[in-house]
Amino acid sequence: MPRALIAVGGVALLILPATVLAQSKGKGIRLWNLTSATISSFELSPAGKNEWGPNQTLNDKDKEVDHDERLRITGVEPGRYDAKVGYSGGKQCFARDIEIKADAVFSVSDKDLKDCNK
Repeated sequence: MPRALIAVGGVALLILPATVLAQSKGKGIRLWNLTSATISSFELSPAGKNEWGPNQTLNDKDKEVDHDERLRITGVEPGRYDAKVGYSGGKQCFARDIEIKADAVFSVSDKDLKDCNK
């Protein structure tokens, strides 16, 4: 019986750190759409670089981000970024020098949008 108890205790010690780590892991980086319309494309580039990454709206179930909806952002490290924001009908705007922090929500609102076409 003591050996079985030691074995169970040993397994618990191995599993416990992984469980605690999984629970402490954040929700990741998320965009909060505070613009007045549904976003149909959202691309990020390191600030001032014009090196656009993938369309992040593809991470969403319906491939769009409604007003007041949050979107998980993937493949992006914390830092300062420019965003290319697209809407149905072809309208496209830019939000410049957005600070993105690890495991945090950042927002884009109408007042952040510049250089819009259409």
